[in-house]
Amino acid sequence: MTSIIPMLQRVMFAFLGLVVLGGCSQENSQTKDQTKTIPFASSYQAVKAKPFVITNATLLTGTGEQINNASILIENGKIKALGDSIDVDSAVTVLDAQGKWVTPGLIDVHSHLGVYPSPGIESSQDGNEMTSPVTAEVWAEHSVWTQDPQMPLALAGGVTTFQVLPGSGNLIGGRGVTLKNVFARSVQGMKFPGAPHSLKMACGENPKRVYGSKGRAPSTRMGNVAGYRTAWIKAAEYRRQWDSYNKSLDTTKPKKRPKRDLKLETLAKVLRGNILVHNHCYRAEEMIVMIDIAKEFGYKISAFHHAIEAYKIADVLAKEGICAAVWADWWGFKHEAFDQVRENAAMVDKANACAIIHSDSALGIQHLNQEAAKAMAAGNHNGLALQAKDAIRWITSNAAKAIGIADQTGSLEVGKMADMVIWSENPFSIYSKAEKVFIDGDLKYDRNDPSLQPVSDFDLGILNPEGVRL
Repeated sequence: MTSIIPMLQRVMFAFLGLVVLGGCSQENSQTKDQTKTIPFASSYQAVKAKPFVITNATLLTGTGEQINNASILIENGKIKALGDSIDVDSAVTVLDAQGKWVTPGLIDVHSHLGVYPSPGIESSQDGNEMTSPVTAEVWAEHSVWTQDPQMPLALAGGVTTFQVLPGSGNLIGGRGVTLKNVFARSVQGMKFPGAPHSLKMACGENPKRVYGSKGRAPSTRMGNVAGYRTAWIKAAEYRRQWDSYNKSLDTTKPKKRPKRDLKLETLAKVLRGNILVHNHCYRAEEMIVMIDIAKEFGYKISAFHHAIEAYKIADVLAKEGICAAVWADWWGFKHEAFDQVRENAAMVDKANACAIIHSDSALGIQHLNQEAAKAMAAGNHNGLALQAKDAIRWITSNAAKAIGIADQTGSLEVGKMADMVIWSENPFSIYSKAEKVFIDGDLKYDRNDPSLQPVSDFDLGILNPEGVRL
């Protein structure tokens, strides 16, 4: 009988790499309400990793730069220096990356890991609260199963950070959360410190199909728009009430404290700029309608997701500062997904807009580099002259920008988190593999070391020591 001890050692190694103490606030409320305590705050804290230097590598920095035969020095979990040569103390570990490439850790802005986990059975499908067209009160993190076996598979594909979103069955589906791809017993132990929440919105076919089939509103696209505007009107009034109350606290006659409403509280935080809007939307004219609604109520859309027709309004996206998170080549699975072109991301990029490749798939998240490679190749086939240094931004720095963490990660720059991947060769080659994956300078995955190929605790007794299902 195969011993389970090696498997226990592997999982215990992963857990010993965790520190689930301390943390930072995810909210930055501009009012006095709910500021004394932050609910469900991050408890993630980086492991104290030893300093090391990677030498002789090709660096794709995520800033539009490629540095050949370069070194990168990591100290205290952050990037200390990078360039052609770096002088280091003889005690610093040296990783020779001759012939290899180094990139920032990959970031997926659209995943459902943990809320649609594996095994994909009905009892664990927790991503869509389809009980009302507006469910802004729900938070995806309250459904995340931290033992989802899909998470370590994403890590093996170089993904160090991912955003978990509610589904797209509602006009407003609830809050999304950004997670570090580390093992933790609680979702708070995975939450990216300081990352803002997101608000998942959906336009087009999905909400009108879900509720129209129930004989309820919305059943048309015009019903969708009326639903958004009604929700924002209520949120604006809720915000006004709290502003008036908070202002009155500085007077001798404070007003009565408004009744707390979780749905409107989330929407009011969007209006205050504390929560970023991520909008599922396929068609060009609908994206423009959503931009008009945002302007009417004074909030900003961070990214359109799926955005099959983003190439048609790339100039508008550039002007408005809105990212387009797209697939490389998914199309045609419903009418609003029909008018896709494989050059979509490349055309958005060439318009000086923010292009992102996302997955929306537990399989696709394992191959984000290959998805970006397909999108780059399609653009180059049509003369758009893109290089690896351009396309890497679509799965690193642009993604970090869209979810509000670009000041901390997403690029190889001095002072940023050492979330990095060492690739066996050019990451846009079909043959390239993520060999080593670091999060905050700590080696979380090593393709050549079985003790650093973590598996979910759920897989204990299911996988043998070689990682093969029994």
